[in-house]
Amino acid sequence: MTTNAFIQQLQAAVRRLQTVVETELQPLSNEALNFKARPDSWSVLECLEHLNRYSRYYNPAFAKALQSVGRPASVADIGYSWLGRKSLDIVRPGNGKPSKTVKHMNPAGSQLGRTVLNEFLLNQRELLRLLDQAAATDLNRKVVPVEFFRLLKLRLGEALEFVVLHETRHVQQAQRAAQLAQATAPVLVV
Repeated sequence: MTTNAFIQQLQAAVRRLQTVVETELQPLSNEALNFKARPDSWSVLECLEHLNRYSRYYNPAFAKALQSVGRPASVADIGYSWLGRKSLDIVRPGNGKPSKTVKHMNPAGSQLGRTVLNEFLLNQRELLRLLDQAAATDLNRKVVPVEFFRLLKLRLGEALEFVVLHETRHVQQAQRAAQLAQATAPVLVV
């Protein structure tokens, strides 16, 4: 896939995530946003806080990678390394395997409020701005250190796709948590 098509696909996915959060999750009550079906599951807000923690690392890392002078975007297809393919397979929304998160990225047990939703939407706007910038660079030549082990690096294109797939996976998890919260909400009989 060429750089332009790749960037457009990622931008469309980010816009869909924004829409889901604005239309399906923001209107929920505080109780629904914090509802957990099981003690070891995440609430809607925990899912989004997890993504906010990743954005706090990756958005500045993308900005730094895009800041350095490099070659302009090429018409070459986006390339993938072994590490990139493996990382993408792990976070792909269709991958039903649960995966452990590193401790500092795990929001379980946090006291969270609606500010998590606002921060998520701000992070998405910033990601869209970074994707606009990325359209003008060679995504195969620039690299971004992996958050949990910074000696490992992903190509910029791989890292951008990783973040968008990871966000998609956890927004879907948040939607499932919201559905469970609404299904178990007590019904007021008058």
